[in-house]
Amino acid sequence: MTDTLSDLAARLLDSARAAGAESADALVTRGASVSIGLQARKLEEVERSESVDLGLRVLIGKRQACVSASDTRPETFALMAERAVAMAREAPEDPWIGLADPSELARDWEKLELDLCDPAPEPDPAALEAAAREAEAVALDTPGISQVESASAGYSRRALHLAATNGLSAGYARTDHGLYCIAITGTGTGMERDYYGSQRTHGSDLESAAEIGRLAAERTLARAGARRPPSGTFPVLYDERVAGSLIAHLLGAVNGSAIARGASWARDLLEKPVLPAGITLTETPHRPRIIGSRPFDGEGLPTRDRDIVRDGVLTGWTLDLATARKLGMASTASAVRGTSAPPAPANGNMAMTQGPASKEELMAQMGTGLLVTSMIGATINPTTGDYSRGAAGLWIENGQPVYAVNECTIAGNLKDMLLRIIPANDARPHLSRVIPSLLIEGMSIAGQ
Repeated sequence: MTDTLSDLAARLLDSARAAGAESADALVTRGASVSIGLQARKLEEVERSESVDLGLRVLIGKRQACVSASDTRPETFALMAERAVAMAREAPEDPWIGLADPSELARDWEKLELDLCDPAPEPDPAALEAAAREAEAVALDTPGISQVESASAGYSRRALHLAATNGLSAGYARTDHGLYCIAITGTGTGMERDYYGSQRTHGSDLESAAEIGRLAAERTLARAGARRPPSGTFPVLYDERVAGSLIAHLLGAVNGSAIARGASWARDLLEKPVLPAGITLTETPHRPRIIGSRPFDGEGLPTRDRDIVRDGVLTGWTLDLATARKLGMASTASAVRGTSAPPAPANGNMAMTQGPASKEELMAQMGTGLLVTSMIGATINPTTGDYSRGAAGLWIENGQPVYAVNECTIAGNLKDMLLRIIPANDARPHLSRVIPSLLIEGMSIAGQ
């Protein structure tokens, strides 16, 4: 009989106690995945994996250590605990570490009905291959597409259980279906590429293979004949597919780890404007059938909706227990962790206030400028907010795209940029981060 994840976690805690740990927590995951990849109409890869991963964190006083393994034999549990305890005794002291108080732990989290696990059977590899082939064929049959770099389909199922000596014992499972296509137009040095893909917890929610192939081809053809744009100061419109990167920079700056180190350009902005008035940025961990939803965090605390920015004003940091204690605050139930490392704060699902205008209306408003559809590289100064990124997209004149652009750099300062954003109304509601296209006036563009 296969041990349940809760049984494995309990055995890890028993081993930790027996080895001398004062307190401990254990994370156990079991997963299976299958993926299919095509290239030039030929099957390039077929992979399937199954795994069980064990993670144990032990605490002795104000010292901690983590160990991990993928072997469920009894002797492995004892060895893991002995090594973790020995490591903890030699680790430096950290006055802020420690498990949650039992009164803080999530209760009745099963009632949230997040519907994160697809009840349908694991898809057959032949069905995944057929979907990838259809996406590839639709893209290749589009006039102007010279080749498809790759088409892939995949599925995974992962269950986790988190237990600790403070009484925590909770777990859940999620599934992930994905289908992607990368197309190329042109030849030689004139080649350009783009992609489209869909990722959902439930296979029935995926966009069709034909639609994915069509959109991959459409995006790629829009980049044909790309050249450098003029240099100067222009408005920049971040397309919805890349606009989330701007908000990710803000979330990184308000992360408790950066704030506790004093290494953030937002360190003095608590309860001050960071976005324009009227814009709210909310963490939404309980959205059903969404990849980033979770009923509790990596320390067992109950997750909840939380306005990180309300009406443009920063309301708080993103904290786990340790960073919260260091800053004299309460955890925001934002801990994430893997089996080989202690908890750390991070954000999941996000939703941002959308504006009244469409992306096309914002293009008309900007007149002449750059619509960014992809970005490469990044030079971000975390303490000053100075920002510089490589970009590609479409040059806009009189509110209309006139030619594709590449090999340019956009620059500014995040503090100022974020205060000037103008959101569109085109955010896709099924994404983990529901962020619309964002227009910013007065950006520096380095092109030709």
